[in-house]
Amino acid sequence: MSSLDGKVAIVSGSGRGIGRAMALKLASEGAAVVINDIDEAPAAEAKAAIEAIGGRATTVVGDVTAADFGDRFVGAALNEFGRLDIVINNAGYALDNLMQKADSDQFEAMLDVHAAAPFRILKAAFPHFREQARIEAENGQEIFRKVVNISSIVALAGNPGQVSYSAGKAAIIGMTRTLAKEWGRYKVNVNAIAYGVIQTRIVQPVAGDKPAVKIGDREIAMGIPEKLHQAISAQIPIGRWGTPEEAANAAYLFCTPESNFISGQVITVAGGATG
Repeated sequence: MSSLDGKVAIVSGSGRGIGRAMALKLASEGAAVVINDIDEAPAAEAKAAIEAIGGRATTVVGDVTAADFGDRFVGAALNEFGRLDIVINNAGYALDNLMQKADSDQFEAMLDVHAAAPFRILKAAFPHFREQARIEAENGQEIFRKVVNISSIVALAGNPGQVSYSAGKAAIIGMTRTLAKEWGRYKVNVNAIAYGVIQTRIVQPVAGDKPAVKIGDREIAMGIPEKLHQAISAQIPIGRWGTPEEAANAAYLFCTPESNFISGQVITVAGGATG
């Protein structure tokens, strides 16, 4: 048996990058997965990749910051697979600026995607978690469910030019530690990962103008200058950037039965870097 046989997971932002790697890892270990991306094509591709390895998946396309997204996302798991065991709040992006140049819209956007959207998803999941815990307790069972929230080392150490992003990523840490205390009685483990430098399209090395993607009404530049990419690499004790697959492995650890007595924790996954 695989470690997640019979489990059902929802992973936001799982059409690309780290989220896609997470979805594939969970599926490879037996979980059925609800894929999400803001665009239909990458969500469909991730679903096809899971089905190609014999896994089960469905998609929910849309912006995680939409008011009804949490209900749609959780509902897809319950309607398609009949249960929900794992929630990974991964979707996000960065709007970078120095404090004196940042505007309130940027700040609020970062809080919305990194904290308010996970809040709504988890709030939608809670009635199911509570009811299943009640039924299992009456049957003398102890079955754990898992929440993994994705943060960043900039939430722990700060980083010039990322006041809004670091605030959003710090907020999810507070939520994690509080829910671990509120939801322990329902046998829900709530943990967070503070990622460091993981090689995704957001931080790909770029020579010249940065490519841009559209998120809502915003054009978001992707990538960082090649020289900066090299300088950051030199500061990582392991000597290189992490891969999406390595990032996904860390999230997987929090989803396994071996983590049943671990809750309210924030682990740094950054190749030894601290900020």
